[in-house]
Amino acid sequence: QVQLVESGGGLVQTGGSLRLSCAASGRTFAMAWFRQAPGKEREFVGAIRWNTGITYSADSVKGRFTLSRDNTKNTLYLQMNSLKPEDTAVYYCAAQTAAYSGTLYTELPYNNWGQGTQVTVSS
Repeated sequence: QVQLVESGGGLVQTGGSLRLSCAASGRTFAMAWFRQAPGKEREFVGAIRWNTGITYSADSVKGRFTLSRDNTKNTLYLQMNSLKPEDTAVYYCAAQTAAYSGTLYTELPYNNWGQGTQVTVSS
């Protein structure tokens, strides 16, 4: 188990940018971002395999959002550019600390979750 601390959310205008951070208290196999808009189910945004740095992104954010990591700080980043009102949601960081060989696109691999950070994009 690791503790996850998210930061970087806020209010931004359409077309603007934000960077989210998620600091983990220990090492992980993979980390991810999910988001949940009001009245909707939580959805996958992107993930990264920690040892290889390979990233995966949802089609809705490809070309706009970029995942990266800092190994020395056990920190995951989500750079969000060209933000749209439909990106408004609570963004959750998740971490996989138990071995899991399936896809990273679902919630199944992740046994640690952050508290969430609000991102609001105004039109």
